[in-house]
Amino acid sequence: MKKIEIFTDGACKGNPGPGGWGALLRMGEHEKEMSGSEAQTTNNRMEMTAVIKALEVLNQPCEIVLCTDSKYVIDGITKWVHGWQKKGWVNASRQPVANAELWREMLAATKPHKITWQWVRGHNGHAENERVDQLASDAAKSVA
Repeated sequence: MKKIEIFTDGACKGNPGPGGWGALLRMGEHEKEMSGSEAQTTNNRMEMTAVIKALEVLNQPCEIVLCTDSKYVIDGITKWVHGWQKKGWVNASRQPVANAELWREMLAATKPHKITWQWVRGHNGHAENERVDQLASDAAKSVA
C-alpha cells in the first residue's frame, strides 16, 4: 500500500457565506495541491469537502495520515458517524444529522483506505495546515 499524507482545511467568509476548501497530498517527495469553492456554504461543509475531494483523487487503496484542524470532521468520522448510521441518520436529539449527504460521501471515500486521523491546532504555525488554510481562504475569496 502506498503511504500518503493528506492535509485539509475549509474556510468560509461569513458562516454561511462564500466558502473554499484546500488540500495537500504528499507521497514522499511528490505533492499535489487542490482547492475549490462554493458561493453559499458553511465552514463545516468546506472542511468535509476538502477531505472528500482529497480522498476521491486516489485511484487505489492507500495508507493515509490525514491531518485536519476540524474537530467536527475528526469527531464526526471517528466517534459519531457509525451511531448516526445505525439510528437512520438522526442525532442524539432525534433530529436529522446536519450534512448527512457529505458524511455518506466521506464514508464512501474512506472505505478503501487505512486512515489515521490527526487533529492539528489551526493557525498555530503548522506549515502544511497554514498552506491548506491559504488555499481554502483564497478559494473562498474567489467567489466572495
